[in-house]
Amino acid sequence: MSRRELFGSLCSMVFLVNLARLIFAPLVQPAAADFNNVSATELGIVATAAWLGSASPRLPTGYLLTWLPRHYIIATTGGLLVGTSFFTALSQSVTHLTVGAFLMGLSSGMYFIAANPLVSELFPTKVGTALGVHGTMSQVAAVLAPLFVSAILIVDNWRTTFYLIAVVAAVATVGLLVATRRTELPTAGTEDRSLMSAGKAQWKLIITGVVFVGVTGFLWNGLFNLYGTYLDTSKGVDAGTGRLLLSLMFAAGVPAFFITGRLADRIPNVPLIISIISSFSVLVLVLTFVEGIVTIAVVSVVMGYVIHSMFPAVDTYMLSSLPDHHRGSAYALFSATMMLIQAWGAGAIGTAVSQGISYDAVFRALAVLVAAIVFGMFLLYRGGRLPTGGNPGTTPGET
Repeated sequence: MSRRELFGSLCSMVFLVNLARLIFAPLVQPAAADFNNVSATELGIVATAAWLGSASPRLPTGYLLTWLPRHYIIATTGGLLVGTSFFTALSQSVTHLTVGAFLMGLSSGMYFIAANPLVSELFPTKVGTALGVHGTMSQVAAVLAPLFVSAILIVDNWRTTFYLIAVVAAVATVGLLVATRRTELPTAGTEDRSLMSAGKAQWKLIITGVVFVGVTGFLWNGLFNLYGTYLDTSKGVDAGTGRLLLSLMFAAGVPAFFITGRLADRIPNVPLIISIISSFSVLVLVLTFVEGIVTIAVVSVVMGYVIHSMFPAVDTYMLSSLPDHHRGSAYALFSATMMLIQAWGAGAIGTAVSQGISYDAVFRALAVLVAAIVFGMFLLYRGGRLPTGGNPGTTPGET
């Protein structure tokens, strides 16, 4: 079996683990209807729990990868997703649902730490393109999540969503195990045996990546997880239309992953990342001022394309810059730190709104903060203070 066939199995797995992480954004409102007196803070915390779950295993997974092959960890995430999905389907309270969200998030955190370096090593001369295609499948899950929930709610209750995820995850895990047995796997990461050594050697690159993604992701996490509630309370858009707009926002990310992944193989990554984040902060500000369903939809689609362009650009920047003997461990340190920062977005914004601050005021303040930080990064880049990353088109580790 060729590496392309294994890559196909990985694309199936990334679809599922990302669906499990993102399904809570459109589900929090219908699920909350089963429970009494659910506040905006609690809704935000449910979504935050999934992202905290995604953040928390990343560093431990990085350590495990210094001992175990990447595909062992990837297969484990499938089994974990099966069990945690069943657990979440049985939720009888917001607390139970929050715990379930956290546990389901674990599978995505483990998966991305193991799979992204493996994808970059399967196709070492086309890192951005491979990550872009892999990310595209992840984004397809994000697009389908709101539509999937809406379809399930027509024929059954929200719990069925988790039962279906569990069943499909079991099938996909079996397919992955078969694919790994039949493929000659890359050996690029066999000398990566120390998180501490990787952190000491690559700290500048790790911090640069964390600054780029951490604060930007914090704003994005809060925005998309509370998007339906925001549109309902601030723009007068009903819940069903809000889910459709969220789906359109995610749909715009499908071409963004594919196109920006290929672009990142061809042009310097740092200017690309800075331009993407700058555009995102401006679009968030615009969103808080516009009115009317058509205008909101247009801004949502453009914003969706822009923010999803950041992920393949940053991953290409990191994974093409890191040498073989540090790639997995350094990427784990970067990913764990930036995820821990952005995971609090929905909970923090929900808490601020519960204290009487408007959604618009919170989003404007965060957008200005992101713009200020990225401007500071631009100045550092112009002054030669930032790692420039691997040269587009080279094998990972060739700097």
